[in-house]
Amino acid sequence: MTTIRLVQGDITRESVDAIVNAANSSLLGGGGVDGAIHRRGGPEILAECRKLRASHYGKGLRVGQAVATTAGKLDARWVIHTVGPRFTPEEDRSELLASCYRESLRVADELGARTVAFPAVSAGIYGWPMEDAARIAVETVRATETAVEEVRFVLFDEKAYDAFARHVS
Repeated sequence: MTTIRLVQGDITRESVDAIVNAANSSLLGGGGVDGAIHRRGGPEILAECRKLRASHYGKGLRVGQAVATTAGKLDARWVIHTVGPRFTPEEDRSELLASCYRESLRVADELGARTVAFPAVSAGIYGWPMEDAARIAVETVRATETAVEEVRFVLFDEKAYDAFARHVS
């Protein structure tokens, strides 16, 4: 059974097998968690992302999918990039958000990762309400069959931490 832990802090400082990046579809870096991972991880991550774009992902990574690269200078073996959906009240995209967690765990299993750190995917600039993002994340991780032993949700601030804590307890 997978253990779920909550940490308030900077995901780029975590020591795990794999860090999940809330990437944009270009895989070439961006703001928020994505930018922080690329900055701290160094140019090796971007170089592998460019190779992915030149081969299998010429049009970018689709929403809800996941792919791994090296972790560069991060204290991890891999970065698993996943593209979360943008929130819109007009369309229920919950299944796409859940897919980000399922697909990231599938990739982690393929890699042999036993510890994985997730941010709150889509809850930043993509506008997903934190309470709902936390519910979907925790429910999906609990429902997904995986060999990952520990999922660590690394939340940037107290508001996010508290939202996740309400769904983990």
